[in-house]
Amino acid sequence: MSLRLVRPEDRRYPALRSTYTTAGAPAAIALPESAAEVAAAIAHGRERGLDIAVRSGGHGLAGTSTNRGGLVIDLSALHDVAVADPAARLVRVGAGARWADVAAALHPHGLAISSGDHGNVGVGGIATGGGVGWLARWYGLTIDHVRAAEVVLADGRIVRADAEHDPELLWAVRGAGAGAGIVTAFEIEAARVRDVGVAQLLVAADQDGAALRRWASALREAPRELTSEVIMLHNGRSPVMRVTAVVAGGDPRRVREIVEPLRRIGKVLDHRVDRAPYPVLLPPSHKHPNVAQQPVTITNGLLPAMDGDAAEAVMALVRSGRALVQLRSLGGAIHDVDRGATAYPHRHQHTLVLASMFPPDGRAELDAAWRVLAGRVDGAYGNFEGRRDRPAFARVYPGPTGERVAAAWRRYDPGAVFRPYPI
Repeated sequence: MSLRLVRPEDRRYPALRSTYTTAGAPAAIALPESAAEVAAAIAHGRERGLDIAVRSGGHGLAGTSTNRGGLVIDLSALHDVAVADPAARLVRVGAGARWADVAAALHPHGLAISSGDHGNVGVGGIATGGGVGWLARWYGLTIDHVRAAEVVLADGRIVRADAEHDPELLWAVRGAGAGAGIVTAFEIEAARVRDVGVAQLLVAADQDGAALRRWASALREAPRELTSEVIMLHNGRSPVMRVTAVVAGGDPRRVREIVEPLRRIGKVLDHRVDRAPYPVLLPPSHKHPNVAQQPVTITNGLLPAMDGDAAEAVMALVRSGRALVQLRSLGGAIHDVDRGATAYPHRHQHTLVLASMFPPDGRAELDAAWRVLAGRVDGAYGNFEGRRDRPAFARVYPGPTGERVAAAWRRYDPGAVFRPYPI
């Protein structure tokens, strides 16, 4: 079987070697067009003793989708999106598709899959790691709706994982798939939604975190149609909350009713509410090349509650001016799933806090700034965690979940070909 490989002397190499955040220098990049070619790429890397990185084509914030001196298996050619069963809303999605492609393909059918907040994000990474998207409180995580997966194992076998065929592999794929094999396609149950309400607000952020607490409280009490994200910005000496709120369903009166409590969380500097087709949130214009244009170091934590101490800690991190701080609302449908049902066990937390640091600052500076929050968070979301050590594994996969994940990785990948964390 012929295997397309791009090497450093190839003119395509500069456009393929990196992720959005990380400059890579692999010995070669494989561009498979089928699961069989993925298996051939794995064999090629193993025979030559190369480290293997897997890229589904998107951002790759954690930086693990490229390497130096190894082999990158780029899944971007596996990008087909098709409605396999309209009545069951079952969609087959190639792991190399980006969410802009998925949103555009499903919209004519009145369907959507909640995942990510940017159209350039790749399907494979999120659909094996979690999937916190614009409809998360209403729809749940992406992994909660993965019904089957086509997986290429380290030994080259191509297998199907579903509730009847290897359910343990399906369990691992949904939250810890990066260490089990390479998923080439997913069968995902989509949601029936065409339009959404989108509110954007600029809110003055109190130094003690009062506005932040009110935002979190409003989300906990809100109907689950509402999902929100906050980006903390600096406006001179005063921090500002840029709040984006998405309501599943586009009825204008219902949207205004659900969004109204957010206008009372603090001094509103600007706001607007619109109705839009869901793909507007993930437009094709997002699909830019990924050439390490935004180097970043990231970490995150999950907060069970945004109490006074937690809010003050977040604001202390913001006031340090060292990190970009983002928050995403959880709860709702995410909490409907038993913590043992998937390899993502974080089913009681209400807020995800993400901190990003940009050059010249790096890991040491981020760790120092994060200490103010480190003792208050409970767990972490793997796709937003740049560390790949044992403590990070314990945060992402705590307790019994970690033991089961480690056992699954050893079973399906005994040679540690794909191992994202030491176990």
